[in-house]
Amino acid sequence: MKRSLFIWAVALCSVVAQAADYPYLVFTNTGGTSTVLSVSDMTLAVSGSSLQVTNTDGTTSFTLTGLASMQFSKDGSTVSAIENVIDAGAAVEVFSMTGISLGHFNTLLEAVSATGTGAYVIKQGANTQTMVIK
Repeated sequence: MKRSLFIWAVALCSVVAQAADYPYLVFTNTGGTSTVLSVSDMTLAVSGSSLQVTNTDGTTSFTLTGLASMQFSKDGSTVSAIENVIDAGAAVEVFSMTGISLGHFNTLLEAVSATGTGAYVIKQGANTQTMVIK
């Protein structure tokens, strides 16, 4: 769980350019309670079994095993998905999270089939997007 959240946090940092229109991040625990935090000067850090979230308002801690999701929000009350910028039917290049090219593929489905479980950076022309395969 800790590793999955860390990979997700790395992926989150990779989509900062796409997230510019989303001023809030909503953290939902396994009990369904949500905490809305401003992304202004936000940093995420894993410390032991906790996720430490620091922004201009202070620091908030979440127990990793109790955290169900983190999602962007435009107004702090509704959760919004970041739009995909990759055309699933066009050629893509796949990179590891450390920047190593894993190959060129004719479609996104071909890339997903060829890679294993993990987090990847997908590049298509000038667009990049992260992808997590579970």
